[in-house]
Amino acid sequence: MAGYDYDLFVIGGGSGGVRAARVAAALGKRVGIAEEYRYGGTCVIRGCVPKKLYVYASQFPEHFADAAGYGWTVPEASFDWPTLVANKDREIARLEAIYEKNVKGAGGETFHSRAMLVDPHVVHLLGEDRTVTADQILIATGGRPASHPALPGHEHCIFSNEAFDLKKLPKAIMIEGGGYIAVEFANIFHGLGVDTTLVYRGKEILSRFDMDLRRTLHETMEKKGIKILCHAVSEWVRKRPDGRLDALVTGGKVLTVDQVMLALGRIPNTENMGLEGVGIELGQTGAIVVDQYSRTNIDNIWAIGDVTNRVQLTPVAIHEAMCFIETSFKGNPTAPDHDTIPTAVFSQPEIGTVGLAEDEAVKRFADIEIYRASFRSMRHTLSGRDEKMLMKLVVDGASKRVLGAHILGPDAGEMAQLLGIPLKAGLTKDDFDRTMAVHPTAAEELVTMYKPTYRVKDGQRID
Repeated sequence: MAGYDYDLFVIGGGSGGVRAARVAAALGKRVGIAEEYRYGGTCVIRGCVPKKLYVYASQFPEHFADAAGYGWTVPEASFDWPTLVANKDREIARLEAIYEKNVKGAGGETFHSRAMLVDPHVVHLLGEDRTVTADQILIATGGRPASHPALPGHEHCIFSNEAFDLKKLPKAIMIEGGGYIAVEFANIFHGLGVDTTLVYRGKEILSRFDMDLRRTLHETMEKKGIKILCHAVSEWVRKRPDGRLDALVTGGKVLTVDQVMLALGRIPNTENMGLEGVGIELGQTGAIVVDQYSRTNIDNIWAIGDVTNRVQLTPVAIHEAMCFIETSFKGNPTAPDHDTIPTAVFSQPEIGTVGLAEDEAVKRFADIEIYRASFRSMRHTLSGRDEKMLMKLVVDGASKRVLGAHILGPDAGEMAQLLGIPLKAGLTKDDFDRTMAVHPTAAEELVTMYKPTYRVKDGQRID
């Protein structure tokens, strides 16, 4: 190791890469990290953080409306998009500085440069036109929105990256896609007063989530005024003389909007990095192939996060980074645990989920118990808002182990984080039943649903 410039060189300054660099440097390792754009990566710069800030901004119209039921008279409100963008930019800049500062504070060296592999131990820093050597190399370059070059007029469309920094708020937008990014942005733009249409080729939004959540969210979004077209795709997008866009969707309907946003999945950032020249194995989508410890087919080169296309979530990348440190520098081989990961969709209402959806559980277990409650939350009893919460537990009828927990409603993401603990621990429905409720809360439903709503035995529903 003494013959190299660094014990570890990290390519990519997102959440996973920065965590690995910082922790390795704190262990006394000689660490370098290169980021070609901005430290913080997708989550901090153009993903989770700005998205959540925009979610908060888009919720205020409903808060203002609900206040009347509680005796408040709220003057007519107005919204200024440039102010939101500017305030978001200031917060992102603050976080970016912290990310880089933390690496430097631990003793690591940061570079603002694109990095390419020359051989298994040599990295070329294009921004400085020099090479450095490293004993271990970690690739954490993340991913980006998938383009749709086959779509005529795709050059007129935007992606989630651009949506955060539009010069002005559109009056109307069409969003194509049905995953969490599409759904979240549909709710954001609608909440900010934009006429919003969601176009999705599938039969229901949010594939791989529990069907009860998917249907209920769909219905609620439409009640709010979001138009959802399933079994549909865009066939072309054309720019009009007035600068607006026409989009032809399945069935011959033409939508006239100010922006068309494509949210059709994400792809790994692996192009033009020298990976093929070094001999690193890539999958069909361009993702780096790794073993259970995040090691590539090259012994000293590793990869974590979205670039491996395992589970595209920021906490997963950070977890993989910590496992890499244990394996590579602490002599404690540790495989990332990708089972039973809590997650949230910051739609309106919000989704929080952990464990198996009902459809998936039925395929794996012969006897399934479903505990389900749908009700209006207490916060809406005076506001008069007709919006239901949904809580659902999926239980193995034989062992009584809780296999899945699914929530639609306010603070669902917060609840999912806490539910991740008992589900990860393998606790049973009896453990839930023995837990005292906190009253009055929505979450108390999770421990007061004593009898199954129905069962699914050998594939047959029994009410």
